[in-house]
Amino acid sequence: MDGTLVDTEHAWLDVVREFLAAEGRLAPAPLLEPFAGATIAVAADLLVRNQLTARPRDEVARVLDKAFTEAVAGGVTVQPGALALLDRVRELGVPTALVTSSERHVADLVLDTLGRHRFDASFAEGESERGKPFPDPYLNAASSLGVDPSLCLAVEDTPTGASAALAAGCRLLAVPSLPGIPKGPRTTLVRSLAEVSF
Repeated sequence: MDGTLVDTEHAWLDVVREFLAAEGRLAPAPLLEPFAGATIAVAADLLVRNQLTARPRDEVARVLDKAFTEAVAGGVTVQPGALALLDRVRELGVPTALVTSSERHVADLVLDTLGRHRFDASFAEGESERGKPFPDPYLNAASSLGVDPSLCLAVEDTPTGASAALAAGCRLLAVPSLPGIPKGPRTTLVRSLAEVSF
């Protein structure tokens, strides 16, 4: 969802950058890379574990969640080609699930923007036993759609999401928002969903 269907990945990294700035720390691109595609809980853990803040982990998670939710509620930009691709998939009768590392309340805001009718199911952070980069969210999505994961095409933009999809056995259509997703036998890379047609 974030970074593939809607341009929220940059908003998320801006939230992390602004948090670090409030802590008096610079946030060069290499420092932000581990946060791309990370859940709020993982991001909070990274900030505390790497001693980038002295605040308690729960407080950090609440601050990040509030800031990101406000950013998404303020409006999101749908990525080029996203709605056309989703609509084409619906025309063909292909079942579709939204799998995101965002919390349910953020996913619901985005589903309202994209149109809930475009999805048969959705899985947000905390709704699988383990989140990305583990395969659980994709395995649950495939199961809910009644299809084998090897017949699924996952669309991802970060190495974290790509790892989850590939570990689940899915094919991968990658629209990288940052480096780190290599080409492979089950991976196709494109610059934009606008390049995809079938």
